[in-house]
Amino acid sequence: MSRHFEFWIGSRYVRSRSSNGFVSLISAISMLGIAIAVGVLILVLSVVNGFERELKDRLLAMTAHASIEGIDGAIVNWQALSEVAIENPRVRASAPFVDGQALLVFSEQLSGAELRGIDPLAEDKVSAVASTMREGQLSSLQAGSFNVVLGVELAAALQVGIGDKVTVILAEGLVTPAGVVPRTKRFVVSGLYRVGMYEFDRRLAFINISDAQKLYRKKDSVTGVRLAVTEIFEAPAIVREVALQHGEGVLVSDWTRRHVNFFRSIQITKSILFVILLLVVAVAAFNIVSTLVMVVKDKQADIAILRTIGARPMSILRIFVTQGSVIGITGTVAGVLIGILLAVNLETIVAGLEAILGIKFLAAEVYFISDLPSELRVADVVAIGTIALLLALASTLYPAWIAARTAPAEALRYD
Repeated sequence: MSRHFEFWIGSRYVRSRSSNGFVSLISAISMLGIAIAVGVLILVLSVVNGFERELKDRLLAMTAHASIEGIDGAIVNWQALSEVAIENPRVRASAPFVDGQALLVFSEQLSGAELRGIDPLAEDKVSAVASTMREGQLSSLQAGSFNVVLGVELAAALQVGIGDKVTVILAEGLVTPAGVVPRTKRFVVSGLYRVGMYEFDRRLAFINISDAQKLYRKKDSVTGVRLAVTEIFEAPAIVREVALQHGEGVLVSDWTRRHVNFFRSIQITKSILFVILLLVVAVAAFNIVSTLVMVVKDKQADIAILRTIGARPMSILRIFVTQGSVIGITGTVAGVLIGILLAVNLETIVAGLEAILGIKFLAAEVYFISDLPSELRVADVVAIGTIALLLALASTLYPAWIAARTAPAEALRYD
């Protein structure tokens, strides 16, 4: 007998409108369960991928790929270090910087912040700070201008805008006949940036490196040199190579070490979510077992007739494997399409819900970023779809085997 009849009968059982509507309902529920489980798994992994991408992009926008700092917090001959770094073929650019802590005061508002002295032209080659500017320009940080660029959250906390003057107070004071007086300096707000991470937008301010050297009394020394490398994942090896070529005692760091906890937690979270949601897919797929068992019981007479007219046990098995496969494939394909549509349009959907409900799903001060990102990866979709199909196909074997063992005489005894 041709095998085409096996596929035809199996697919007919899926869409059959027999008197036992409960069996058809269970089949539909099985398909829906697989579709929802697969769609949710694709969506969740896309969101985790989006968080990983956004964190990496925003962290690298504000922090260089690698940095070399002095052991005592200062590098005097930093020009020689920069020359050594630039001579390395795997280093694209270098930029000196000065870091320090300060208290910013405006009217009755005050806030602690990290002041970073930079050379605007050199900084533009090692980071993307200039592209995050919302008001003003990073180039406004000219030597001797005593201008400052603030994050939008820090500016909101101080209630300042472009042109306002903030007072910078340092912990290190001046010794006078009247006692120790804190050192202060007024800076003019010349720009506002927004990177979308509360950690930076609320706590980091930029000034010119020359102004920072005067403010922190560093003379011609700097805190360190930041590097931009050709391969970001090779940053640890490259920065060590540059430090060894320089030959002096320094401290090296890179973006993977500085923010390792972020990326490690994301990878752990992604793995745990994948396993948990895969169990949901497995439960949905194994619903096919109960569906096919009920179908086998309902189709006892059909099985007996087929066996009587010459169908072999293997043909019966293929019929029910076909039915279960159709349920599994239909549910998986529907789930993949649902997951892709939701993942691709997630930001629009979330923005619409936030506008309708008047709430913010992600608070920037809690989740570091204020938008819900999504990044759909083909590898994840293929892996999820393949595993769902394999689980669905595995679920068909036992009920189909039971159907193949059905004895015609037993099935027709009471008919």
